[in-house]
Amino acid sequence: MSKALTLKRSYPPGDFAIWIVIYIELLTFGLFFVGYAFSRRLNVQMFNDSQLFLNKTAGFIDTLILITSSYFIVKAILSIKNSNENDIRISSSIASKWLLATMGFGGVFLVNKLLEFSDIFAHGFSLSTNTFFMFYLLLTMFHFMHVLLGTIIIYTIRQKTKRLGYTSADYSGMETGAVYWHLVDLLWIVLFALIYILR
Repeated sequence: MSKALTLKRSYPPGDFAIWIVIYIELLTFGLFFVGYAFSRRLNVQMFNDSQLFLNKTAGFIDTLILITSSYFIVKAILSIKNSNENDIRISSSIASKWLLATMGFGGVFLVNKLLEFSDIFAHGFSLSTNTFFMFYLLLTMFHFMHVLLGTIIIYTIRQKTKRLGYTSADYSGMETGAVYWHLVDLLWIVLFALIYILR
């Protein structure tokens, strides 16, 4: 019965509402990215000089952290998706551990960004320093808030998982949270390439 229900699942995964949120988020960040690219064209040298003050290593580590965390949440979903009624308790326990790992990596990302912000402010940079740092701080802080929200969402999903709230026939809520987390991951990859790497 559960397998039949699983086969009838519609795509894209998760609730339809999350895809509306994603489209809005992509549009919002897209406008920021276009604004950044346009402003950079007007003063390439200033953007390149300012970029030298960023910690590319920290940015790369943050990228690896988020990509790995996305892998963890996929593993959590697969644990529930491939379970059956007889082993749902074991599958939920395994999924809960993967979700905890996802949260942990999200937390490490947040701590790393706070340290990076602290270093930037210690050097006297702020939103009013120049156009580059205005975009850098706006984009990274906006993304920071998304990671924080995503971590809270994963925590909520994990609590339900621990209560055996998901089964192979009904794990849409977990997929919804995962879709949001993948969005956060994707946005950071673009942000990292655009702000830390592009010259």
